[in-house]
Amino acid sequence: MAETTGSDAATGDAAPQPRKSSWKYIGPGIVVAATGVGAGDLVATLIAGSNFGYTLLWAAVIGCVVKISLAEAAGRWHLATGRTLFDGWASLGRWTTWFFVVYVVIWGYVYGAAAMSSSGLPLQALFPDVMDLKWWGMLTGVVGLVFVWFNKYAVFEKVMTVLVGIMFVVTVYLAIRVTPHLGDAFAGLLPVLPDEKDSVLNTLGLIGGVGGTITLAAYGYWVNAKGWTNAGWMKVMRLDNRVAYITTGVFVVSMLFVGAELLHSANVAIASGDKGLVQLSDILEKEYGSATAKMFLIGFFATSFTSLIGVWHGVSLMFADFVERYRKQRAGADSKTLTGEEVASGAREKSVPFRAYLLWMTFPPMILLFQGQPFRLIIIYGVLGAAFMPFLALTLVWLLNSSRTPREWRNGMLSNGMLTVAGLLFLVLCVKQITDQDWSSFF
Repeated sequence: MAETTGSDAATGDAAPQPRKSSWKYIGPGIVVAATGVGAGDLVATLIAGSNFGYTLLWAAVIGCVVKISLAEAAGRWHLATGRTLFDGWASLGRWTTWFFVVYVVIWGYVYGAAAMSSSGLPLQALFPDVMDLKWWGMLTGVVGLVFVWFNKYAVFEKVMTVLVGIMFVVTVYLAIRVTPHLGDAFAGLLPVLPDEKDSVLNTLGLIGGVGGTITLAAYGYWVNAKGWTNAGWMKVMRLDNRVAYITTGVFVVSMLFVGAELLHSANVAIASGDKGLVQLSDILEKEYGSATAKMFLIGFFATSFTSLIGVWHGVSLMFADFVERYRKQRAGADSKTLTGEEVASGAREKSVPFRAYLLWMTFPPMILLFQGQPFRLIIIYGVLGAAFMPFLALTLVWLLNSSRTPREWRNGMLSNGMLTVAGLLFLVLCVKQITDQDWSSFF
């Protein structure tokens, strides 16, 4: 077990020996896949299948490939430089720090309510006479808080792996149960746009929405938390990352199959958002019986709850990293560098900033469960959320093409191409998100 948690960098070797790529090391990839694919991603893919059949299957696959390049770049930065991603951002100027602070405070507040509500929905559907949705949501938030508060990364990873197993079994079972037309599915791998208004933007939205959140940036922190802290783990990280997005692809493609076969063929529409999955459980019960519907709701809960505890852990790690840099600056420390070894030590997970952000994501958002979501705050949340992904992609291009990264591990043509495409894709979606907001009502 020492191999999976130890750090070669601590030995002081200038050139750490590369680890052999092996399935036994896989872990952070499972965590990022589970966290990145939330109920909203499954609904978006389900609706794409219900509206267009298999036409946009290729877009879902491309979405996974784009995220592979982003997560690989984040992990490569952590391993190649020995520094954390926030440390890299801070080296680009103070503007990155201000963006991160505003983003993480507002985003965490609104996301906390959304994650608790999403996790509570399937529980309310499974136990309808026990209590209201808001109380289920609060319960899941507190359970997530307690779990992350008292457990380090190793336990967190094991629990996430179990929940991913449940998600995998449920989504694959449903995909097989609806009896997909494989010929049509293979035809869906050809890049064809639906014949409707705004089809390009809708397609880009599907590509960008496949597991794309701040958890892509958290991947490098989970890599360090696993004990991978130097370039000797690069091959292992790349295999781990591929596993992450192959797993993501299975979830997304399975739900697109369900949408195409169960909803599209019957011309059945469902609501956008998490409630669409509750509607789907009702449809499944009519078609295949209550056992299948309950199995789906258990998978729905696993999907939502993994996103909740994944964000509770990963983004809290990033926030603790930000606070540690600020503390070093205030103290006038000779070295302000934030290293992966500090994350690997586990000290961050027991720090006051880590736990303070956990509390911030859990208790203040409960107000929104009772009062509803304030309009202006939701607009700001939407804009900041849309801006984060182009910020991540384009800053990674900057960092991984500069002298901040050892020459051996800088971007090649393929990496630059993929990250640039990702940055432009998310920039277009960001502009669309901004223009779609009701700014007249905001002011």
